[in-house]
Order: sequence, then C-alpha cells, then structure tokens
Amino acid sequence: MFNLNRLQSRTAALMALSLTVGTVAPLITASPSLAQTTFSDVSSNYWAAQFIQQLSGRGVIAGFPDGTFRPEEAVTRAQFAAMVNKAFQKAPQRQGINFADVPSNYWASSAIQQAYTIGFLSGYPGNRFEPNQAIPRQQVLVSLANGLEYAPSGNTESTLQYFNDASNIASYARSPIAAATEKKIVVNYPNVKFLNPTATATRAQVAAFIYQALVSSNQASAINSPYVVAVGSTTTPTPIAVTIPQGTAIPVKYDKADKILVTKDETAPLTLTVSQNVITQEGSVVIPAGSQVIGQLKPATGGSQFVAEKLVLTTGQEYQLNASSEVITKTERVNKGTSTGSIVKNTVLGAGAAAAVSAVTGDRAIATEEVLGGAGIGALIGLFFGRNSVDLVAIDPDTDLQMTINQNLLVSVR
Repeated sequence: MFNLNRLQSRTAALMALSLTVGTVAPLITASPSLAQTTFSDVSSNYWAAQFIQQLSGRGVIAGFPDGTFRPEEAVTRAQFAAMVNKAFQKAPQRQGINFADVPSNYWASSAIQQAYTIGFLSGYPGNRFEPNQAIPRQQVLVSLANGLEYAPSGNTESTLQYFNDASNIASYARSPIAAATEKKIVVNYPNVKFLNPTATATRAQVAAFIYQALVSSNQASAINSPYVVAVGSTTTPTPIAVTIPQGTAIPVKYDKADKILVTKDETAPLTLTVSQNVITQEGSVVIPAGSQVIGQLKPATGGSQFVAEKLVLTTGQEYQLNASSEVITKTERVNKGTSTGSIVKNTVLGAGAAAAVSAVTGDRAIATEEVLGGAGIGALIGLFFGRNSVDLVAIDPDTDLQMTINQNLLVSVR
C-alpha cells in the first residue's frame, strides 16, 4: 500500500485458535477481542484487505495457525456454512434435516444444520449437502440474498445486464443475484463488469460478499472500494474532492516486456499500469490498482525519463497528470554482429532504438509489435549507417519507471 502519509502498518494482534483433533478447520474463528486482523499473506494494499480485516475483527473468519489467511484458497460449502452462522443471527425458518453425506461427528455438522434452518443454505437431490464441494460465486450470492430474504425491486434482467457475462448466470440464481446486486453485496475484482458466476469463490471473495451483506442489513459500515457493484441505487453518492499531494509515489508496472531500449535522444509513447492502490490516511482508495498512466519516454540529461501526461482510473475518470520518473542513465551496447534475437527477447524498443539495432546488426526484420507505438523504423535507419556499435538506454520497467507526482493532483472519490 502506498499510504499518502506513508504510515507504517499496525502491529498484528494475537489470534487464538481452537483446533479439532486430527483436523485443521481453516474457518474456525477466534473471539473478537483476540481476533487476528492482519495476516502475513494479505498486504495492506490487497484489494480485499479491508473486508478481511473487518470480518476477522468481528470473529466471523480467522486465519491459519501459521499466521496466513490464504485469500485465494477455495471455500467449501461446509466452510461457508460456518462463516454464515458467525456473521448472522437469525431465528430458525424451517425444521432441520439429516443430510446423508454429513455424519453427526463431521466438524461442520452443527453449522450446516443451522445454516439450513435459518434459510441460508439448502441441499441437493438425494438428501445430500456436498459439504466438501467448492462453492461457486453465484451460489454464495444466492445464499446471502435468500438468507436475508431479499427480492429484486427492479426488473431482474435489466439489473443483470450490468454484467458482461450475465448469460452465464444460472436460471435459479438470476433473481437472487439481481437482488444482491441492488443491495450492493456483489464485489467483482479486478473488473466490476464481470461476475464470473460459475467460478469457485475464494476466501477473499467470500469475505467481501459477507461483509457487504452485513452493510446491506445495517450491521456494518460501508467500505470505500472501487470493486463494489453499484447498480440501481436510488441515490448517487456525492463525490468528495481529495488532493493527492506533490511527492506522492505512484507504483507502476509494464507487463509487455522485461526491458525497454531507447536512444538517448528519442521520444517514445508508453502506457503503464498502476500496480498497487494509492490510498489516503483514512483508507480511501484514490488511485486504484489497474489504473493507467499514459505518457512518454523523453530525452533527459544523461539518459531517458518517463513523463506522465494523463491518469485514467479503473472507473474511466481521466485526469491530467504531472508526474515523472527519475532519469534512467543505464546503457546497453549493441555491437555489429550481435544476434538480434538475443537483443529483442522480452524487450520492446523505441523506434530510434529499433533503427539503431537494425543498422548495426544488419537485421531489417524487427517486428513492429516489438516497437513502442508500432512506429515505422525504415526512415530512421540511415541515421545509424556505418556504425559498429550503439549505446542504448536500458530501462527495467519494474524499478526504473516508478514515479512521483510533481504537482498536487485533485481527484474525486465517492
């Protein structure tokens, strides 16, 4: 996390776990007063960190004995039943049932019975519960909507049109998911437009869904996350203007190559991706991970420098951005006779660098997809004829392109 005030992370609280002999039940919870809320594998800028922290603080979920949370692990139906019972207090709605595949000594037997009687979960034909089955995302949302007795207030199909993959939602799940969407229970990472209904729900995703269900029933305060789906709201949140101060670091990445080569005197277009959330001291995300920074590599004293021009947030909002990297002065020499393949492997080149490589090596077959912006290089080759070598600025995107804001940036958050 790149906190605007560069706060250090809080010390993790102690966690108490009670374990069943011979079994490690990963969703056993500690008492809220001793609950662990930070985990070694959940960084402070992880997309679901706040959901996990809030829910673990309530004693609804817990980590593993080694201090991890394992956010990407799948959740089984039995584990989800245990979580639901911890999260929601509700009177029984129906008589219990003895599922054929849930023996009385199974670790989650009582949790499954309770989740069934309060209306959050049901079984399958043949009197089976399938406790060890990984639960799909759409089943989690159906469970929460049904358990909280939500029904869509608007047209189901109109609401579901928000999702680009709405056609993949099962018929039984469409009405409950529309209701869950209206209640802002749905959290989609990394793209809010894709529900991925049949994908197995991870521990992080289930934590986000359950927390939002608590918010929907006025049992928890809302978390400002760009991944909460907001459809059919009767009121529009008032945008809040936030100033990101000069000097704030913007962590970025470039996934297309491990290295970029340019000449010292060329300008090349480049689009970078924000790799981590930039947040305020209060925890509001002002620049979400996945946003894009559009700019250029430009000549600078002794080398090259990335100069940002525009910031495009994941929401589509655009801002003019005055930010830049440090000047990159590292060079790589290309000699006559060098294999072009060894130079361009996992590398993209500016048009000038591509022309230099072609002229020095004699290879005219550098592909346009290896050139930034797809620029033509033929007209530039003549500038390098007769040379036996050329020195190019060598840029490591993972370290050299990190930038800082040169002028206060005003953005709107909701």
